[in-house]
Amino acid sequence: MTPTFTPGPSASSLTHSITDRSVSWPTWDQFQRVLLLSDYNTRLVVLGTLTLGAAAGLIGSFMLLRKRALLGDALSHATLPGIVLAFLFSVAAGGTGKGLSVLLLGGSITAVLGVLAVLLIRRYTRIKEDAALGVVLSVFFGLGVALLGIAQRTGQGNSAGLESFIYGKAASMVALDATLIGAVALTVTLICILLFKELKLLCFDTAYAGGQGWPTLRLDLILMAMVVTITVTGLQAVGLILVIALLIIPAAAARFWSDRLAPMAMLAALLGGLSAGVGASMSALFPRMPSGAMIVLVAALVFLVSMIFGRSRGILARALRRHFFNRKVGRQHLLRAMFEVLDSEDEPCSDLTLVQIDRLLALRSWSPRALRREIARAHGDELVVPAGDNAVRFSPGGLLEARRLVRQHRLWEMYLITHADIAPSHVDRDADAIEHILSPELIAQLEELAARKAEAPRIPHSPHAIGVVSPA
Repeated sequence: MTPTFTPGPSASSLTHSITDRSVSWPTWDQFQRVLLLSDYNTRLVVLGTLTLGAAAGLIGSFMLLRKRALLGDALSHATLPGIVLAFLFSVAAGGTGKGLSVLLLGGSITAVLGVLAVLLIRRYTRIKEDAALGVVLSVFFGLGVALLGIAQRTGQGNSAGLESFIYGKAASMVALDATLIGAVALTVTLICILLFKELKLLCFDTAYAGGQGWPTLRLDLILMAMVVTITVTGLQAVGLILVIALLIIPAAAARFWSDRLAPMAMLAALLGGLSAGVGASMSALFPRMPSGAMIVLVAALVFLVSMIFGRSRGILARALRRHFFNRKVGRQHLLRAMFEVLDSEDEPCSDLTLVQIDRLLALRSWSPRALRREIARAHGDELVVPAGDNAVRFSPGGLLEARRLVRQHRLWEMYLITHADIAPSHVDRDADAIEHILSPELIAQLEELAARKAEAPRIPHSPHAIGVVSPA
């Protein structure tokens, strides 16, 4: 019998094997097609996730300020048992169990039950909110995983794509899904615009809103309903594990850029849409990379950039503000120390009188190098004029500024002695800690305390020498 020869697999078939998990760099043509949204499926996925990210970032701003960031995480995990139960009931009724609307309806029901469970645990037990969220999250997700195992034994669970709700599968999005996401995003945006004033009041002062007669419970339920809607709608795009990233990361990133709610909400919507759109585009360029994970990684990069360079609360901005504040405090201490040296002498203060460096060193814990650095900075600001190596004097403008600072400091000392019951021997350190941030309104009140009938501002005497000052 002549043996037959069976050819082995070719190099081409090995390269395109279904088990190949290697990631190849896309070509320029692929880049161009994705950037221009030339393919129908790419256009559908990118636009759908972009609108979802924008709506999630907008509603996430209210959740973040409401201090309920983790509630979205509990909601997303609570949807899994509802999705699996909806599949099982649909199959038992003779259906295929693949209807997306039926699955999302089931997820919405259990998500609402999860919210109610958290509220009931908080209200009728002494358990804190974070513990209640952890209990609901773990129990509902564990129940969902157990039901998922039962559904997979039916032989139809895998074909229904139930596991895609855990990790997300944006590539399977069809026109109906994109339309649903767009409708939900538009509805949530309109509700936020119409109820912006009420939601703002709810986030910042719930007690005041209730005292003014606003329906805080109803507003809270509306906010929770929008969170549930966004969470359930985003399951297919990023999955129930990662959908919390779209709700929280854009809002947290926007918080670094603004302290006002309206700019923060708009920026959160922009960052959420940008993160989702760029993440979905990267998933299209690298087909073996899951879309949900790519969206979260892009959002994390946006958060990192915002955390460093954010104009309002970023690390760099805060470091610069602290640097300039410390320089301002050092300059004020120098001017006040020079004035107090001159004020302790018999001669009146003048911009021609020299102040010895040694006397300034004795007043504060300056090193000679640090003191000379402060003098150089004040000289650059045209507040002092060095007179050789051992003395310094005021400029005309520096003397006026020193008078203002000393007067402000002594007014604050008088207030602490009169109203805070601080001993005159210990008041200087407390006044030093806060005098640099006094508001004009508070200074005006302190002026009334010092001299209500004075026609012109004057410098009060140092309270260290006069003991307790009477209010009048």
